[in-house]
Amino acid sequence: MKKADTVTFKVDPNLLEILQSMPNRSEFIRSAILHALEHVCPLCSGAGVLSPAMKKCWDKFAEKHAIKKCSESDQIELLCNVEAD
Repeated sequence: MKKADTVTFKVDPNLLEILQSMPNRSEFIRSAILHALEHVCPLCSGAGVLSPAMKKCWDKFAEKHAIKKCSESDQIELLCNVEAD
């Protein structure tokens, strides 16, 4: 099994104080990042964030649609996976 990597990032003094007061800040940070990644906007690749209501709508939409990057224009395309009648 591969050993976990360490990631560092800068924080302002107020956030540092809050994090230092947490009993298990590594677990908190991992959990917060995983939660945030679940709400990354799939169309802007993370420049925006989906609200819980938008995430619910997107999940329903994504059941029958896919996202693909166009090989010619390098733009995002939405693909419908529903067969036409």
